Amino acid sequence: MTAEVAGVVLAAGEGRRLRPLTEQLPKALCPVGNVALLDRQLARLAGLGLAGADTVAVNAAYLGNQIVAHVGDRAHVSVEADGPIGTSGGVAGLKDWIGGRGVLVGNADGYLADPAREAGKDIAAMLDGWSGETVRMLTKPLLPGTTGGFSGRRFTGFSLIPWRFVRDLAAVQSDLVRTVWRPAEAEGALELINYAGVYIDTGTPADYLRANLHAADGRNLIDPTAAVDGPVQESVIGAGARIRGALARSVVWPGGEVAADESLTDVVRAGGGLTVSV
Repeated sequence: MTAEVAGVVLAAGEGRRLRPLTEQLPKALCPVGNVALLDRQLARLAGLGLAGADTVAVNAAYLGNQIVAHVGDRAHVSVEADGPIGTSGGVAGLKDWIGGRGVLVGNADGYLADPAREAGKDIAAMLDGWSGETVRMLTKPLLPGTTGGFSGRRFTGFSLIPWRFVRDLAAVQSDLVRTVWRPAEAEGALELINYAGVYIDTGTPADYLRANLHAADGRNLIDPTAAVDGPVQESVIGAGARIRGALARSVVWPGGEVAADESLTDVVRAGGGLTVSV
C-alpha cells in the first residue's frame, strides 16, 4: 500500500428486516458470539493498523445515542441527525474528516470469519499493493441461483475507495453502488478482491442466528456472568443472562431470561422476554 488510508464503519442503518430486535438495539450493536457487530469490524480494522479517532470513524443515525456511547473515544463518530442517508451519503458526511485519504469502508452488519479466525489479517489483501486510484471490493462468488453482482461476484462487507471518488460524494440519500462501484466498474477501475472466509449479511433474524451459530462453532458460548441451570446446546448466552429452562441452537442477549418451564430451539431471546423464532 502506498496511499494513506482511513477506516470507516457504517453503523447508521435502522435494521428494519431485523425488527423487533432492532427496536431495542441498533443493528450495529446486536451481539454475534457475545461481541457487538460494530466491535467486530473495529477489531478487523485494528488488525490492519487502523485504530483511534484520527484513523477510524463510525457514522450513526438510528438510535445514534447508543452508538455514540458504545464507541466512546475509540473512533471519530459522525451523527446523521435527520436520519440515515445511505452508504454513500454516510461516507460523504465524513469528507472533512477523511481529508484527502483513501477510505476502507466496512458495513457494521456484515459478519466475517476467516479460516484462521484472525480479525483483520483476512482482509489484508484489500490494502496490499493498492495504488490509491482504483476502487477495491471484497467479494465472493454469487450464490447459486442468484444474479446481479459484479462479474459474477457479490460484495462481502468491505470496499476501498480512493479520494478521487470520495471528494465528489454528496451528503444526501445515496448508496455506494450507484455513486462509486458502478462508475468505477464502467471505467475499468474496479478491482474484485477474493474473500476466502465466511461472510453472512446479518440483516434478517435467520441470518443473524446463523452468524451466531457459526461463531459458536458447534459449542456453547456463555458469558462468565451468565447463570445457567438448564440444559444448553449450541447456544450463545450473553452477560447477566439467566437460563433455567432448556435451550438449543439459540441466542440469549445480555440480561435475557429463559424460565424453568421453557424449552427454546432456534430463537433469539432479547430483554423483556422478547422472543424471535427463526
